[in-house]
Amino acid sequence: MKALNYDMHPTIRVSDDGSGCVTSWAAIAQELRGRLACGQRTVVVAEFYPGVDTEEIRAGLAGIADATLILAEQALKSPDELAKFLAPWLGDDPVFGRMTAWDLGSLFDPAKTEQIRSEIAAACGVVVVYGTGAAFVAEHWELLLYCDVARWEIQQRQRAHKAGNIGVNNASDTPAQLYKRAYFIDWRAADAEKHRLHAAIDLYIDTNVAQHPAMIAGASYREALAKAVRGPFRVVPFFDPGPWGGEWMRRHFDLPAGPPNFAWCFDCVPEENSLRFGFGDRVVETPALPLVHEHAQELLGGEIVKRFGAEFPIRFDFLDTVEGGNLSLQVHPLRDYIAEHFGMPYTQDESYYMMDAGPDAVVYLGLKQGIDAGRMAKDLEAAQSDGPAFPAEEYVNAWPAKKHDHFLIPAGTVHCSGRNGMVLEISATPYIFTFKLWDWARLGMNGLPRPIHLKHGLANIQWNRDRDWVKNNLVGQVREIARGEGWREEATGLHELEFIETRRHWFTGPVLHDTGGTVNVLNLVEGDEIVVESPEQAFEPFVVHYAETFIVPACVGRYRISPTKKTDKPLGTIKAFVRSL
Repeated sequence: MKALNYDMHPTIRVSDDGSGCVTSWAAIAQELRGRLACGQRTVVVAEFYPGVDTEEIRAGLAGIADATLILAEQALKSPDELAKFLAPWLGDDPVFGRMTAWDLGSLFDPAKTEQIRSEIAAACGVVVVYGTGAAFVAEHWELLLYCDVARWEIQQRQRAHKAGNIGVNNASDTPAQLYKRAYFIDWRAADAEKHRLHAAIDLYIDTNVAQHPAMIAGASYREALAKAVRGPFRVVPFFDPGPWGGEWMRRHFDLPAGPPNFAWCFDCVPEENSLRFGFGDRVVETPALPLVHEHAQELLGGEIVKRFGAEFPIRFDFLDTVEGGNLSLQVHPLRDYIAEHFGMPYTQDESYYMMDAGPDAVVYLGLKQGIDAGRMAKDLEAAQSDGPAFPAEEYVNAWPAKKHDHFLIPAGTVHCSGRNGMVLEISATPYIFTFKLWDWARLGMNGLPRPIHLKHGLANIQWNRDRDWVKNNLVGQVREIARGEGWREEATGLHELEFIETRRHWFTGPVLHDTGGTVNVLNLVEGDEIVVESPEQAFEPFVVHYAETFIVPACVGRYRISPTKKTDKPLGTIKAFVRSL
């Protein structure tokens, strides 16, 4: 099935009028000058999300005539002080750090901060304090600008060595080093600061496209987020190569021919994805995470907020190995382990839903009967020490996989997708804590071996999850729940150890759903097109194409899914939600 209607740039229409969206630095400077009282002292704060191009913004703000520009980041602790301060949370692992809540102000030097504040107080006329931490340093202002950039764009800048980390001149570091520091420190601190400032933002500036900013009023930005949460929506997907990547997504989503081996698509990871808001013919792209932070109750539901806080707990992403290779053999940490070692309150229980599969496709899942755990550990260690390749087939079950199979993978279960499979991964969202055990003796996209975490992995393998246990608990766990005229509903998992429930609907006519007060995430796994509607006309009809993931906020309540045209062949959706306690 082709999916050439797959929307790479889903956009939430906020208004039909684009006049409130300003799209050049010259126009932004003119707008700012119009907001400043002539001859009066005015403090303008331009707060930056880390990764914003400082020089571009400085040049743009220089268009405000006779303004004094002060870079807030001069008040940061020195690179050596920051390194010492952050060491307990970053450690020396190339991938993992420790999750914690960060206050952006903790990265600043108190004496330097007071010096900058004195400079601000002494300056006359228009004073522009800019950079990451500008609002913390300035404390008070007459006009607050927020300059933002999406995480996917930040990663592209890191890979091009055009973006470093807060307080250090390190853009030349490896992308992995830059990402780790940003993931565990910079973005945590900046997200908390953005949340603190949210209601006070006067002007919001999207800086994702170099030299092509898009500015809207802070009230318009808040209105856009509020509108998004009132009905179904999609986040902006992004695609990334990988050493095991395949060709299914390139063919079905009409991806460009240039990048090799598209491996991942993040199709619903609000911590990483962005939202596009339409103002007439103009678009503002913004990270999706503020929607979670500012509208947690409406989006997630009260029960989820009580259990997880303002954290989106469900992740949908694609793993493409068609004409590619096996994923790394891996295991996810147990709940107590991830809490103790990495500061996360929940872990990555997951599942593989097979969107497609070749005749030889398999999923590696669970251990074979009666294996020797000590011998397996020694063979894994030897494979990482220039010994023989790890004989995975001797230790791990390879289950034949076909389209629409659903494999359940609670934490602690050894697993990976084999080649020639197209997987919709449905999982909890505990960030990046995957312990690779064996990577099939291949190199990463940078030409170097990818990090292996045997110590962590071996500490989390549940050795009793052998073939019999997996067969009885994780494979083929489909049962009919209900049926009606033109539809039937099946439970496809997940395992009782996992907090996510999944339901599949096959239908030729309308199906009524209800969020039950908790966020729903769905994907159209079979069929060309559906429409999602409100029985009460509470939101505009929302069209979804094959393989598109969409979110239905908890506050929506009842919604109806229907084929857009008459059909005798059943369409299929898979839906995930958090189980009630």
